[in-house]
Amino acid sequence: MNHKPSPTDLPHGSRRTVLVALPARPAAPTTVEGTLLAAARLLQKRGLWQGDYVPDAFDREMCIPHCLRPMNIVAAIRCVVSGNPHRSTTLADTAMGVLALAIGDGPFYGDVFSLEAHVDDWNDAPGRTTDEAVALLELVATSPAERVA
Repeated sequence: MNHKPSPTDLPHGSRRTVLVALPARPAAPTTVEGTLLAAARLLQKRGLWQGDYVPDAFDREMCIPHCLRPMNIVAAIRCVVSGNPHRSTTLADTAMGVLALAIGDGPFYGDVFSLEAHVDDWNDAPGRTTDEAVALLELVATSPAERVA
């Protein structure tokens, strides 16, 4: 049986380990302001989605990874921190809370589910555009102490 040489073969027949350099994922933000600005950039790139986190969340019709689909504001915040629009982290929840408290009169309760629901309600308002969502995220990121909408 002839062995065809491979680029990873050494002269004495054994193999060597080859380092494969993969492109690095952009560094995840580490601050609330950075998270909101990164979410704004992601929404600008992918587009705003209303209703669920992403279109076809159960993959019945699409085979595109969820992080590459249009998404709502909550999913965008989660995605820039964790790489997954469905994975919650402390930083993502904090950024969502800051955003929720800046929208209108704020949520009725301060738990994470109420904060998310408040942001979702703003996101899902009829006629809401990607540009409006991006502007909101940028405004809250650059002046987090003010109420904006």
